[in-house]
Amino acid sequence: MLEEPTAWFHRLLDTAPVWRVPGRDLVVVSSFDTVTEAVRRPDDFSSNIRSVIYRDDDGWPALVSLGFDDGASSIDVLATADPPMHKGHRSMVLHELIAAKVAALRPTIEALARARVADAVAAGSFDAMAAIANPIPIRVVSRLVGFVDDDPDDLLAAAFDSTALLAATQPVEVALEAMARAAAILDWIGAEVDRAIADGADGILDLAAQAVRAGELDRDSAVVMMHTLLSAGGESTTSLLGNAMWALANDRPLQDRLRADRELLPAFLEEVLRLDSPFRYHLRYARQATVLDGVEVPAGAVVVLLWAAANRDPRRFEDPDDLRLDRAFPRDHVGFGRGIHLCVGAPLARLEAEIVLGALIDATTSIEPGDLPPERVNSLMIRRFETLPLTIVP
Repeated sequence: MLEEPTAWFHRLLDTAPVWRVPGRDLVVVSSFDTVTEAVRRPDDFSSNIRSVIYRDDDGWPALVSLGFDDGASSIDVLATADPPMHKGHRSMVLHELIAAKVAALRPTIEALARARVADAVAAGSFDAMAAIANPIPIRVVSRLVGFVDDDPDDLLAAAFDSTALLAATQPVEVALEAMARAAAILDWIGAEVDRAIADGADGILDLAAQAVRAGELDRDSAVVMMHTLLSAGGESTTSLLGNAMWALANDRPLQDRLRADRELLPAFLEEVLRLDSPFRYHLRYARQATVLDGVEVPAGAVVVLLWAAANRDPRRFEDPDDLRLDRAFPRDHVGFGRGIHLCVGAPLARLEAEIVLGALIDATTSIEPGDLPPERVNSLMIRRFETLPLTIVP
């Protein structure tokens, strides 16, 4: 099901757009209309994460509490913060993610893309994740945040560990081990935040430090915010690049069409985001008992907003399982979320993907699957390849 979840998505869409898992305070929301309704109701469906999903001994989803009480805490930043706190966090980040700031990163992204694609072309056969999709986004987001003396491999591992906690496919012990590993990087990020508070910094890190000095943000929240940006920035673009390269490798006519008309590349990337959403779900927390699409949601329930299913809802999309470059509104999907928590890094992810895929297309005459099958990460949340062997012809 994790490898090819489309049939499961359609079963939910057809029979239970809002499904309360039997015997669990867990509700899965899958249709486009119900997902978008839920995000418009933050008073009912909080973005604060109080529990995570794991797989119990019988193979069923179960919940483990993270030990936080109801109400805001230092972990509630950006994607997990509610209004009005969320507005302040988002405005701080958006200052560095506005169009001019993102455009200024273009030379950096282009240089990274040229170098990585050149190495791949020289190799002929390569793991596209290790060679291209993993190393480029983590370096870009680290520069945007303003880290110094960073180790990209360590940062990427920390980003992946953070989302592994939310995989929903592992025993609870494995999820908690991932959380412990992710917590280790917080010490390093804490030192970066402390340096910025004392001496100033570049990028978003400096904005956070200014807010701490002004008493508008506490130090621990600043650390979690930088960690969140690192994790989301590393995961989303990495997943998008891998999924896009795999789609190209399996469709030679599509490759040729994009080579002949590069103007179609943005529409292609939007379809990849829709069909293989990097984050297949995000969690919400029911602050109070409520009803969604006629289904009772108990207070304290964990609510799964299944973006990936909503993006294949036939009531919203014609030919929902087909990659089409002629959709009238190509960005009318929830591949980057929806509402107040629409991914702040979406413009950067789109820019990176367009530059990297463009460089790969320009440097090749064909992109094909490698000799070994690809492997995906064992996660319900993340649609990312662990390995992606490809073969290319210059």
